[in-house]
This record gives sequence, structure tokens and C-alpha cells, in this order.
Amino acid sequence: MDLMQGLFLITSIHLLAAASPGPDFVLVSQQTLSNGKTSGFMVSIGIALGLSVHIIYSALGLAAVIANSSTALWAIKIIGGCYLVYLGIKGLRAKAVNNVAHLNESKIIKKHSNLKAIVKGFLCNALNPKAPIYFVALFTVVLSPDLPALHLVIYGLWMMVLQLLWFSAVVVLLSRPNVNAKFQRFGHWIDRVLGGAMILIGLKVLTSKIN
Repeated sequence: MDLMQGLFLITSIHLLAAASPGPDFVLVSQQTLSNGKTSGFMVSIGIALGLSVHIIYSALGLAAVIANSSTALWAIKIIGGCYLVYLGIKGLRAKAVNNVAHLNESKIIKKHSNLKAIVKGFLCNALNPKAPIYFVALFTVVLSPDLPALHLVIYGLWMMVLQLLWFSAVVVLLSRPNVNAKFQRFGHWIDRVLGGAMILIGLKVLTSKIN
């Protein structure tokens, strides 16, 4: 399989995977609606960077080991599930903002926590317990014994770009004034609903059986 064929295949598969609802999508939506466009972009960057963890261990051949090790999968599942539940609980604790001045002040304060938003997105993606199985399946399709290392690097970087572009599009959509204005009035309820969804995803991860 040449480079362009591999890129086309990875693009088709990875865009479908990125677009499917999951913890990354919930987190980006929650951060954009509650903290604004900048926070949404920062979380999206963190999620894209989180992919580097999965890409690196896949390139080193560890994805197959992790995917076939019940102990490693259990550890990843427990850590990842607990982190998702933690994020969900923070969402459930969201409080209503009584006035516009308070809302603007809150956003000014949150602008200084860009690094925290990036880290949050990074951990959300890096601790996804389903990732090892997904990446070993994806890379099995395009990997071959004679695959140049440069091609592998290009595949990995392209997947990170795709992830960032997709979630950036989500952020732009949710940041549109006519869309965002409808959400801001009930922002704390949206945070709580999305927080509840995050908890359910985390609990599903914690209670799911490892095949």
C-alpha cells in the first residue's frame, strides 16, 4: 500500500471514529458552551496531542501487547473510567450565572487556564481505554514489514490534524452567536446534562467486560 492509499484509508476510518459520540466530543462541547471558543480550541488541541500517546505505542508495537493483555486493559479501563466520572461530577456541580457581568468576569478568569484546558483534553483522549484496540485495528490495515518510518510518522501526524480539524469545526459551530446565545441562558443545565453523560460513559467503561 503506497502513502496516498494509506492516507485515504486512514482519513476515511479516522473521521468516522472522531465524529462518533464519545468522551472527547462531550468534553469539547461542554468546554465550548461553558467557557467559550478559546477553551474549546484548547481542549481540541489537547485531544489531538493525546493521540500522540496512542500513535507512539502503536508504532513501537505495544498496541498489540496492550490489546491482548487483560491486566493492562483493566488498568487502563479503571484509570480512564474514573477520570471520565471525575469530569462528569465537575459538570454536575455547575452553577447558574446570575448576571452578564459575572459571566464576562468568569470568562476573563478562565482565559488564563488555557494550559489546564489542554491538559484536560490530553488526559481525556490519552486515558481512553478503547484506544489501544482501535489503534491496533487501524494500524494493522496500513502497517507492513517494509513500511518506511517516515510514512508512519506522516500517518500519525495526519491523524492528529484530522482530530484537531474535526473538533475545531465543532467548536466553531457551537460558538456561533445564534447558536451559543440559545445555550448560554441554560448553560449550567447543559453542563449538568453533559456531565451526566460523561459519568454514564465512565461507568460504562468501568463496568464493561474486556473481550
